[in-house]
Amino acid sequence: MANPMMARSAQMFPELTDAQIARVSLVGKRREITAGELLFDLGEQNTRFFVVLEGTIEVVLPVGDREQPIVVHGPRQFTGEINMLSARRSLVRGRVKEAGAVISVDRQDLRLLVQRDSELSEILLRAFILRRVALLSEGSDLVLVGSQHSANTLRIREFLSRNGQPFVYQDVETDPSVQAMLDSFHIGVSEVPVIVCQGGHVLKNPSLESLADKLGLAGTLDSKELRDVIIVGAGPAGLAAAVYGASEGLDVLVLDSTAAGGQAGTSSRIENYLGFPTGISGQALAGRARTQAEKFGAEIAVGRNVVRLDCDSRPYRIFLADGQELRTRTIIVATGVQYRRLDLPMLGRFEGVGVFYSATHLEGQLCQGEEVVVVGGGNSAGQAAVFLSQLASHVHVLVRGPGLAESMSRYLIQRIDSSPNITLRTRRAIDDLQGDDHLQSVRWRHLDTGEQETRPIRNVFSMTGADPNTDWLAGCLLLDDKKFVKTGVDLQPEDLKAAGWRLPRRPYLMETSIPGVFCVGDARANSVKRVASAVGEGSICVQLVHRALQEL
Repeated sequence: MANPMMARSAQMFPELTDAQIARVSLVGKRREITAGELLFDLGEQNTRFFVVLEGTIEVVLPVGDREQPIVVHGPRQFTGEINMLSARRSLVRGRVKEAGAVISVDRQDLRLLVQRDSELSEILLRAFILRRVALLSEGSDLVLVGSQHSANTLRIREFLSRNGQPFVYQDVETDPSVQAMLDSFHIGVSEVPVIVCQGGHVLKNPSLESLADKLGLAGTLDSKELRDVIIVGAGPAGLAAAVYGASEGLDVLVLDSTAAGGQAGTSSRIENYLGFPTGISGQALAGRARTQAEKFGAEIAVGRNVVRLDCDSRPYRIFLADGQELRTRTIIVATGVQYRRLDLPMLGRFEGVGVFYSATHLEGQLCQGEEVVVVGGGNSAGQAAVFLSQLASHVHVLVRGPGLAESMSRYLIQRIDSSPNITLRTRRAIDDLQGDDHLQSVRWRHLDTGEQETRPIRNVFSMTGADPNTDWLAGCLLLDDKKFVKTGVDLQPEDLKAAGWRLPRRPYLMETSIPGVFCVGDARANSVKRVASAVGEGSICVQLVHRALQEL
């Protein structure tokens, strides 16, 4: 199989023209380099960007006590990958192989360059993205040791994968070499999952917050800094707001507890989003959007849990789970929704080890060749069923209603109807789960007849209903009876009076009961639960933020 690092090499490792190099030199400085000089190292943040004028730079991937060659950059070529646009740590090491000269550019000046020079922006960003994709398949000094029967292992694997972080996974059940590694660190099998980082540093079952901080994904936040807008949630709505806000000169900070993409980021394939006729995975769409937002200067910090909004003070104050406090002039709430949990007494025992809330390639690997159940009648459930039908022996789709026509897009219904290994079971609900350390069987019941059926199914994908992630707003913003945020025309005069609305005007279209606090996407009351509409709301909201900033 061809090395992915060599595919599309002309785009991955292009040579700049004299005119392009001249434009880079306007924001950088020429300097001499000597053989053996270290230009950037594994784990560094804010690495510099180098264009080679003379000599060569070798880039290697440190793996344990050895170095894996990646590429040698010659004259007219440049260093860097997608971490150049953010505070992410470097995944590789770069040193001078042959003495010469380079143009050295710091990260902030590079970001300005790609914002202002469309030709260079296309060349650099395409190369950066392709290089990160290739690095994901090249191995890593980051090793995750876990178990396929561990919910925490899946939690960490999903976090690393969704954040585009290269890692090597070793399973204690299937890899006989794992025990020797654990013994060398005096770790028992019962302590997995563990992460072995650069230099042999070990993290035992880390929280996502601590892992994000260790990997440089959490950003460096300054409590004294006053932001123009803080966006809470990095789903399609939040990312769209970040792109438009940053591109229009606002100081934008995006906070998310897990990864860019939100619920949409877990979709195996979205086929009805404008501009992608062959479809695109939610993770790929989120990755592109994140890069776009960072290109314009938005700061995106993941592993950051927002627990409270102080809506009485001005500027507004947002409190994080670690006790940190952030200040901002305006806020965009884009925290989306989460699937409802099945009302079953044994559910918690099997979450992550048989019951899942997303259907990505990670979950798909766990059920290859087996029967699975998808619970739900919306588009997410339909996308999951179609995707899983390519891996599982059979997919049972359970819905409480009489069919799918009222809740699912027609193209997905047609796919389900035409798939020989998908069976739609209407008016059904799961009423029992059984198993030991992993789900072993599922029983469902016909809601009209009471007839029950038990099958030896080890994997259930629950995608039914949705509850908004708005608990952190309780007592601050006005919510409807289902805890969705009320905005714009949904706020009646009596609502505004009760909230103490202090402006002579009514709230803007997506403005909440507090001036300067907006809500977009699935968390907003009466929103259309689609990726395209969330993106539209995020982009429109930025224009309203500009108006609010002029008033505050």
